Amino acid sequence: MAEDRIRVWTKQHENVWKILKEKGRFIQQERYVSGDLGEHAELMRESIRWLAQNSPDLKNKPADVTYPIWVSFLKDATMMKEPGTVILELELDLGIITHVNIEKWGTILNYSYIPADAADAARHHALLAAYGVSDTKAYMTQFYPEIKREIRDSWKRLFDPSILIGSDLDYGIIWELRKEWVREVEE
Repeated sequence: MAEDRIRVWTKQHENVWKILKEKGRFIQQERYVSGDLGEHAELMRESIRWLAQNSPDLKNKPADVTYPIWVSFLKDATMMKEPGTVILELELDLGIITHVNIEKWGTILNYSYIPADAADAARHHALLAAYGVSDTKAYMTQFYPEIKREIRDSWKRLFDPSILIGSDLDYGIIWELRKEWVREVEE
């Protein structure tokens, strides 16, 4: 494998592999983004839309793509296979993957603030305490628009590798799956 290429893994519904075999290409559909989350599906889609609209790799996003596809840099970190799913091992050009720190992504999923550093975290916590709210409450209600804007603005730090909160474990996102990238399929 060339130095500018990488092996990654993705867990997908078994129909994705069927689509890849038939059409040679798969792009993520909105109905699959958070289909198993029930009443929380719209909240997940809001975060995924933010991710798709703010990725530093927007210039490479095909016009027909709305949502990214998640990949793991470690096979062991791929979500566990379950009935009706496949694990696809892919070989990709390094340049088409956007790294996403999993701890910072979890912060976004919780509608929370990603601090620039310890002093910024303390400042933000003091702001929340002064209003008597949490990040989630400030984000999800209409009563704290400035705090919500600050939270959303902080999410751009997702793509700054110098800012860590907790683990340095990264996953990746890509815009599409292509059959020619598949090296192995665990059905």
